[in-house]
Amino acid sequence: MNVDGLATPAVLIDRARAERNLDRMQAAAAARGVRLRPHTKTHKSPLVAGWQIARGAVGICCAKLGEAEVFAAHGIADIRLPYPLNPANADRVLALLDRTRLSFIVDHPVVAKQWSEAMVRAGRRVEILVKIDVGFHRCGLDPDSRETVATIREIAALPGLDFRGLLSHAGQAYHAHSEDGLRLMAESEVRTMSDLASWCRAKGLAVDEISLGATPPSRFSLQQDGFTELRPGNYVYFDRTQVSLGAATLDDCALTVLARVVSKPAANRIILDSGSKTLTNDGARGFAPAPGYGTVLRQPGGHSSSGGHTLSGGQTMSGGNVLSGPAVADDTLVIERLSEEHATVKVTTGSTTLEPGDLVRIVPNHSCVVSNLVDQAWLVDGDRVEPLPIAARGRIT
Repeated sequence: MNVDGLATPAVLIDRARAERNLDRMQAAAAARGVRLRPHTKTHKSPLVAGWQIARGAVGICCAKLGEAEVFAAHGIADIRLPYPLNPANADRVLALLDRTRLSFIVDHPVVAKQWSEAMVRAGRRVEILVKIDVGFHRCGLDPDSRETVATIREIAALPGLDFRGLLSHAGQAYHAHSEDGLRLMAESEVRTMSDLASWCRAKGLAVDEISLGATPPSRFSLQQDGFTELRPGNYVYFDRTQVSLGAATLDDCALTVLARVVSKPAANRIILDSGSKTLTNDGARGFAPAPGYGTVLRQPGGHSSSGGHTLSGGQTMSGGNVLSGPAVADDTLVIERLSEEHATVKVTTGSTTLEPGDLVRIVPNHSCVVSNLVDQAWLVDGDRVEPLPIAARGRIT
């Protein structure tokens, strides 16, 4: 099957771009002697996780136990959940421990004690890391509190728990306003975690792992010393937000949404069949305003108006690698509004040659959410197109 035979909207994954992204991050981590443990929330695919492991990743991260269950069933041998699991899930954790090496975070001494009690009752042990708040103010212990080292030592001493180290997520990096601001956030995260680990060690506590995560600051984090593990996720596909934060170029974006023009109510307005159920209502974040719900791509040479089976930019869909060539934004098209099944596109130049039946590709604002909205994507590999099941899609518990 070729791309022009796909029903739309369709999520496309350019295999060459995705593998290039994986190669670069793995090489960068290896060059610094840092273990790479990718977060799978972006792709939710055991196949893609296999690509990451084959390149040298030490394991994967999952957001929820449901995702971990899927990946464990596909043979992934080392899974970490950088998520504060509640002990109500003890039975599921125990079942996973029979199938994979599992670790997760705690950030509350009472919850840690409850996990300890559950493990002792079962005669089992589980690996844990203590989550540290490095500025995002979501989960984690306050690194500046005088009680934090004592709390970490208290948790580490609990029976049934194997304390591995400290874990952070600089989610505030997604709200950076400049390249320098992003760099300072990355440096601060590493410094905070390294200093806290030193204080713990001074009190006699072994801290074997210092784990950081987030794609935007990774390029700056990897310039620092003082941590052992990196957990980026979005880097496999990238998206418009990562481009806006300087973490990628449009040409690095491996995930695009193939959409069809279904209506042209006016010369300056077209309607696509990719609404919020495909593109998501997430806005783009970045150093400069990025209005709308994705970037429509074109190829040099302008639009084709031949009608039907054309890609924005005049690239025919009659076969061949439709993802070849540089990705260029069509700034004349702004996806200004989403309904569930409609994308309303404003034509800023007054008119467009796109007509009903024409096809366009869109780089979404947030690729992770797009993966969770469809049961399968389409892996585009040269002239070949094949289904890419998103096996962990919808596993929210």
